Amino acid sequence: MFNSLKLGKIFGIDLYVHGTFWLLPLLVLFTGLSSSVAVIVLNLLLVFAVFACVALHEVGHALAAAAYGIRTGDITLYPIGGVASLEGMPEKPSQEIAVALAGPAVNLVIAAGMLAGIFVSGMTLPWANSTDLVDVFVSNLFWANLMLFGFNLLPAFPMDGGRVLRALLSIRMTRLRATEIAAKVSTVLAVGFLLMGLYLPSISLMVVAVVVWLLGQAELAAMRMHEASKDFERRMGGYFAPVPDPEPRPAASVAEDLAARRFSGLAWNPERRVWVQWQNGVPVREIPT
Repeated sequence: MFNSLKLGKIFGIDLYVHGTFWLLPLLVLFTGLSSSVAVIVLNLLLVFAVFACVALHEVGHALAAAAYGIRTGDITLYPIGGVASLEGMPEKPSQEIAVALAGPAVNLVIAAGMLAGIFVSGMTLPWANSTDLVDVFVSNLFWANLMLFGFNLLPAFPMDGGRVLRALLSIRMTRLRATEIAAKVSTVLAVGFLLMGLYLPSISLMVVAVVVWLLGQAELAAMRMHEASKDFERRMGGYFAPVPDPEPRPAASVAEDLAARRFSGLAWNPERRVWVQWQNGVPVREIPT
């Protein structure tokens, strides 16, 4: 029902927009029907500009992962954010932290670049009031990037801060145990979002609470499955590991053994490459091949 639309490539990575994404601009459109056309257009442009920054956020993850030899299949934008489909995640804590922080770092760089541009151009500062639509647009995009930076540093899955927390914990414990603790922290934050959403009230916060809890549990389940798979491979490797070929015994040692056992029959001499007929532990004759 909700197919993804391919927009093209960004840094060589396929960029898709999921079908559900279009529900967001529709929501912005319907909630702003009482506003002027200019304001509605501004809000729609802001949505697309913010998600362009989200796409760059995911590119940051992809490029950092590529530095460690991990490919990215594609990047898909959803109404609640973007997902870079990495083929794996570094298990070294320092590398996982680097990949996780690369995304928020992109948003921080964008915000810093925008602020520098505002100063140079003489535009109204983001924290000052302005009625000019261009100033409002730039200001909102600036704050959106700072919010993306801060929100993604929260220590909960699926945010980048949850992966940083897991990486830091895995320095002192197993990766599975670190994921279990990080998932519990995600649950606590999800409950906090839910209570805040009920108090305000705010449907969006309640949706965020549900998403954080579900994806936190999904991350934990995926880690448990990964560890179970590794354990299974390790156990099966002990049963099906190839048996190394025994080192060939010297011909003299073989001859002594045959003599001690008073062997009768044919035995192969690897040094002379002939069959030898034995009779009661005594070599009788060689049979050339």
